[in-house]
Amino acid sequence: MAQVPQRFFDALAVRTWCGLSLRALGRAREEIDAINVYPVADGDTGTNLYLTVESAVAAVEAVFAAHEVDGGTRDASEAQVTADGPSLADAVGAMAHGALIGARGNSGTILAQLLRGMAQVLTERGDSAHTEGPGLRLALRHAATSARQAVAHPVEGTVLTVASAAADAAEGAEGDCAEVARAAYEGARAALVATPGQLPVLERAGVVDAGGHGLVTVLAALVETFTGRAPGPVAVPHARVEPGGAGAGEERATGECAEEDGEGGPAFEVIYLLEAEDAAVARLRRRLDALGDSLVVVGGDGLWNVHVHVDDAGAAVEAGVEAGRPYRIRITHFGHGDAHTTGAERPPRERTQRAVVAVVPGEGLAALYTEAGATTLLARPGEPPASGELVQAVRRAHAREVVLLPNDADLRHTAAAAAEQARTEGVRVALIPTRSAVQGIAALAVHEPERRFDEDVVAMTSAAGATRHAEVTVAERQSWTTAGICQAGDVLGLIDGDVAVIGADVSEVAATVLDRMLSAGGELVTLVLGDQAPQAVADRLEARVREAYLAVDTVVYRGGRQGALLLVGVE
Repeated sequence: MAQVPQRFFDALAVRTWCGLSLRALGRAREEIDAINVYPVADGDTGTNLYLTVESAVAAVEAVFAAHEVDGGTRDASEAQVTADGPSLADAVGAMAHGALIGARGNSGTILAQLLRGMAQVLTERGDSAHTEGPGLRLALRHAATSARQAVAHPVEGTVLTVASAAADAAEGAEGDCAEVARAAYEGARAALVATPGQLPVLERAGVVDAGGHGLVTVLAALVETFTGRAPGPVAVPHARVEPGGAGAGEERATGECAEEDGEGGPAFEVIYLLEAEDAAVARLRRRLDALGDSLVVVGGDGLWNVHVHVDDAGAAVEAGVEAGRPYRIRITHFGHGDAHTTGAERPPRERTQRAVVAVVPGEGLAALYTEAGATTLLARPGEPPASGELVQAVRRAHAREVVLLPNDADLRHTAAAAAEQARTEGVRVALIPTRSAVQGIAALAVHEPERRFDEDVVAMTSAAGATRHAEVTVAERQSWTTAGICQAGDVLGLIDGDVAVIGADVSEVAATVLDRMLSAGGELVTLVLGDQAPQAVADRLEARVREAYLAVDTVVYRGGRQGALLLVGVE
């Protein structure tokens, strides 16, 4: 059914465009993933773009929900949202912010900056309820310029080239938003088809740039927003790669940021949101550029999305800490020797035999698990991962056999759904029902990839099951618990998921929890401190173990922004 066209670029047009873009990327995702060959066939550009736009859609819908607007309500005379609805500035601001905080991979990060560039122009129009063709032309131009400025080392033949071509074509268009959108789309499509002539690796593989294909898809949705009909499908060459062979994980480094024919390269991808001032971010750019490559820093007004590939992941995070407050930190290990190698110089990398995929609650634990060889998915406090994100993590591991550690009882069904999806893609998956990250640490400690798969899974399951787990946290509200009624602000000690202690002092509650756990015996205590927990808590617990439990060892880790003040494991 044809889409009802929007006459102006207003809040409803923003909402329509976002929804159409998400549906279009959903249809094109696998095709875009398949042609992601530059400089490594990592095969998830389409998925990253989809997840980025999905976050933008959620933000826009939240704005409309807050204004309690009927999706079809308009003022017939003005063709704009009713007085009770969001303004154009509200809608584009939400779109840009949602894309920024949800950006995935290089292409998703750059798309977020493109949307932010548009929003900067459109929000400057003050209280105007809509813009017309000239305003859209200016927005597209600023989008292309700001995206190029966000990339440390731009390379032609990428999504940046496609964005610039769209802006150039739009500037030559006369008329309303429909004409401008159509011109931008046609210019972008022509530039996309030309990308193999600008990047030899694309020409050798017989494909166009994957990120550019995604942008053309988004611009096609913009045309549909204003005309009611989508342009015909974009005819592009397909990559000569085996199904599933390229779908191993997040884009290793798209053409926007990498050396064309470089061998070797950093082992880690580091991504985080950062709250920082402009001057601090300028220094951060210089430092990260010296540390690694594929650097993209987007955002502004105190909030940034940072993406870089480095060998020293800790140094990249430390640089963010010095610049401001980093959070939602994701660290991905790319494996040995597969980074920054062009497809023409070596075939797509073979799957490893076995990998461990783990959900972890904090960036400190993410680094710990990554150093141990696991592929990690960071679960932010209050934001559990969806099954699709777990499937992506399994793909990123690029292994024939995967051991999945959800590390959260509430993720059991989500992890089971992800495991089932991965099995349909030919991956042998074993789900170990770990309920806490400390159980995952215990399982990972006995992991031996050289063993038979079943034997390895049994050993890891046994180690996790033999580890009692606890956490110390702060109550957010008054509620009934198994230990009585708690008030907001009370310190809670949970053992194996149930509230066992309610108190006012973190150290005292933690000590009581530890005593109760060790009363049943144990050989090793694992303590994981959250970023809000004082070091004195760990010092007190270590001293208590030394004095009262002579045969028990203690290890302490910093978990970062993990939600709980303290995680405790006893095995």
